[in-house]
Amino acid sequence: MNALFALALGFILVLGAGPVLIPQLHRLKFGQSIREEGPQSHQAKSGTPTMGGLMIILGLVLATLVFAQWTLELFLALFVVVGHFILGFIDDYIKVVKKQNLGLKARQKFLGQLIIAVLVAVYGGLQNDLWIPFCENIDLGFLFYFLLVFVMVGTTNAVNLTDGLDGLASGTVAVAAFFYMLVCAAMGKPELAVLSAATVGACLGFLKFNYHPAKIFMGDTGSLALGGVMAAVGILTHTEILLAVIGFVFVCEALSVIIQVISFQSTGKRVFLMSPVHHHFELKGWSETKVVWVFWTVGFIAGVAGLALFVLGA
Repeated sequence: MNALFALALGFILVLGAGPVLIPQLHRLKFGQSIREEGPQSHQAKSGTPTMGGLMIILGLVLATLVFAQWTLELFLALFVVVGHFILGFIDDYIKVVKKQNLGLKARQKFLGQLIIAVLVAVYGGLQNDLWIPFCENIDLGFLFYFLLVFVMVGTTNAVNLTDGLDGLASGTVAVAAFFYMLVCAAMGKPELAVLSAATVGACLGFLKFNYHPAKIFMGDTGSLALGGVMAAVGILTHTEILLAVIGFVFVCEALSVIIQVISFQSTGKRVFLMSPVHHHFELKGWSETKVVWVFWTVGFIAGVAGLALFVLGA
């Protein structure tokens, strides 16, 4: 029940924050710069306020703190979320205020993500086991810490890459977080269920302003924080394999970029018209809203598949 209350509060807080924050971002001229190498149809979005992740983090953190029992596990998850929020905020600040369109360099962002992951590994007191469907959990020993770093860095970057169309990241994260809310509740982890539910509510509230045509973008401030949510619940429930299923859309987005880079550098040819893969479908002639709805649908099917895998493979 607390999870449902957290979902509702997260939704209400973000819904209420929008009419306050968006005009302020307009006044401060915190507009998004659109990459010239992106689809030409996106150039009309230049100047749309960004850093909407401020609304999302407000909703999900406050709703979580109000309705979740304060435990070490909860604060560990919130450390991951807020840590990535701060990293994304710095990146957006450099882009928007300093007018440096690339923001943090890739190695700087990776270093920040690595520091967060290492701190969780060192001070989190986590068990080293991994849930494998239809099998007993296995103890990975020291290898668990490499998996932790890989999952955290990979998940946050994958969600960040997904944030390229109006409503795409907020909608797919809402879907994935909803299914993880059910998984966490079934595993007897109510604090993580509340965090997941608050994330669903915050994302749905943000969609009111982020759906096409978007009045605000979440920026790295939001996408890295949301990636932090997904990484935290996956790691703290030891269901990293399940995370790859429920977060299938994020996996595909990240893989499309990796495949594109490897193919172009090794053969000089591109596999996709543009990566991440959502831009490929845009250039194939799909409307932006069609791409978003199809990806939402795929995310929902992946969530159902992940939930079924969890139930049957427990």
